[in-house]
Amino acid sequence: MIAVISLLGVCLVLGVLARRSGRFPPQTAVVLNSFVLAVALPALVMHVVHKLEFRPGLVAAAVSPWVVFLGAVGFFRWLGPRLRLGRASTAALVLTGGLSNTAFVGLPMAEALLGREGLAVAVVVDQLGSFLVLATLATMFAARASAGEETLSASALMRKVVVFPPFVALIIALVLRPWAFPDWLDALLERLGSTLTPLTLFSVGFQLQLQGIRSRAGALALGLGYKLVLAPALVWLGLWALPVVPIVRQATLLQNAMAPMVSGAILAAEHELDPELSALMVGFGIPLSFLTVFLWMRWV
Repeated sequence: MIAVISLLGVCLVLGVLARRSGRFPPQTAVVLNSFVLAVALPALVMHVVHKLEFRPGLVAAAVSPWVVFLGAVGFFRWLGPRLRLGRASTAALVLTGGLSNTAFVGLPMAEALLGREGLAVAVVVDQLGSFLVLATLATMFAARASAGEETLSASALMRKVVVFPPFVALIIALVLRPWAFPDWLDALLERLGSTLTPLTLFSVGFQLQLQGIRSRAGALALGLGYKLVLAPALVWLGLWALPVVPIVRQATLLQNAMAPMVSGAILAAEHELDPELSALMVGFGIPLSFLTVFLWMRWV
């Protein structure tokens, strides 16, 4: 456990130090994220999903992020106005508090804490849950919340899904399940996928921004309270009511207890929905989630 947390923490801190050193260009995180999304994550998805053994409990794993996001919509839209939060701030909390960082942080932590079997379940949560929520419900919500912007068409949403490299890899892996990969291809995919952990956490550290936390403490506490406490509690209760095996329960809870998704904050920023609060949710939520996830794992 100490070795795992050390790896995650060191990669995160190295990213922070790299940004402050001034020796890395501002586009560093963009380049790393592009590599992860186009190469490392698709390779990992193909390597893991191709060998995935489907079980009824995986349906619950895939559905859980949808429940968390819809819960965030209801929770923040009901409570936000009562706490005098503006429309943009409320929408920013939905997009960050309702989406989990199941790819950049969740997959490395699932692999490290639960092994390959847990990682296989975590990929289902990420690909069939978080990513599809981001590409559909979250995108539509952001468009509606942004002043003067029309809802994206169904065809536009579909295009965003079908051209996303990890989703393409998921489809290929599922189609090729009846045939075994040759040893050299399996080894290649494993090696490329192994770059996910250091690169993603380095990138996350490079993007951490914690300025302005004092003036936004109330909204930040509300958002992280839902993301790191209430949402995992909702998933935990639901999983205990279903007949799922322990590894599915553990991996599903771990993924939904993750910090806010970086892409959710980017989506909020692109629609001018309180980018400052969105950045704080990600920047403060990621290191805090290392503690809260560990505590949640002790309950399963």
